Amino acid sequence: MKKWILGLFLFATAGAQAQRMTAEEQEAAIRQLTEEVQSLKKERSARAKIKAALPVFSGYMQVRYTYGTDVSEFKMRRVRLSLAGSITPKIDYKLQAEFSGFKLLDAYVDYKPFDELKIKAGQFKVPFSIENTDYSPTRMELLDYPLALQKLMGYSETVGKELLSATGRDTGLSLRGSFFDGGLSYDLGIFNGTGVSASENNKSKDVAARLMLRPAAGLTIAGSCFWGEYGAAHYKRQRSSFGACYDRGPAVLRAECFFGTTGIEGRGDVKSDGFYALAGWRFSPKWLAALRCDTFTADTDARSGTRQTNYTAGISWVPVKHLRLQAEYAHEDLSVRHANGVRMQLTASF
Repeated sequence: MKKWILGLFLFATAGAQAQRMTAEEQEAAIRQLTEEVQSLKKERSARAKIKAALPVFSGYMQVRYTYGTDVSEFKMRRVRLSLAGSITPKIDYKLQAEFSGFKLLDAYVDYKPFDELKIKAGQFKVPFSIENTDYSPTRMELLDYPLALQKLMGYSETVGKELLSATGRDTGLSLRGSFFDGGLSYDLGIFNGTGVSASENNKSKDVAARLMLRPAAGLTIAGSCFWGEYGAAHYKRQRSSFGACYDRGPAVLRAECFFGTTGIEGRGDVKSDGFYALAGWRFSPKWLAALRCDTFTADTDARSGTRQTNYTAGISWVPVKHLRLQAEYAHEDLSVRHANGVRMQLTASF
């Protein structure tokens, strides 16, 4: 009996000792794991800081095929590479170049001390209209910008006797900001007025101003003005626009009106106007269909022969991420002739 009691006591003592050793081992393991987790967090934080400091390299290419009344052509529409990053949490920069006929597009530094005041200096999009700044070629529902925007904001614009092909950009300085959680925003910029990578050709500066209201989610209402003079002859270059856009969920509706006064050599100050209206529907994240009517009158005092209206219907398909296929049919109604065409475009981005 005594032997049995002694054995039971020794067994209980050994079990308690084993339990104490297990607890100590657990505590040691927990300490080790905690140290490893802290080390991993520090390492991850260091990598994140290094990654944040490194520039982001991106780009896209667009290959287009056009078949129409007078053309059947494959074309590299755009080949763009960009480098963007942050110098500090409040200072960003971007460089972007076009390689299908080399052209420097964007080269700017953006200082953002407050939501109410941000300062951008360099070469960038002129803050004029909704379409020019808010819809890049990789976001556009159709293949080209509306006629009025092309003809009045330096995409394919004649001033004096020269043709500007500035992709809506210029070199200068802009102030911008927003209030009421983005419900009201403004842009004010001063520019050379000569387009991308072009030296100033007079002593005057061009001014752009835009005011945007966002009264509801997805809804933007905007008005823009542009005052400038071009060349040694100080050809007048004045533009204004107003419009609205609703882009939320499956629906996109956008319309803008444009007005311009342009100095043309041998013709004086020529007034022009135009508008576009676009409606689109996203059937799924991969499919979108859009319709647009846009018109431009190059000389409102002599409308006959100077007005063009385009009717365009298109569809976009995104089979996989970073790849988009677009096809559209366009009917061009000019005062002197009519034309029809089909265009297809492949966009690949990274």
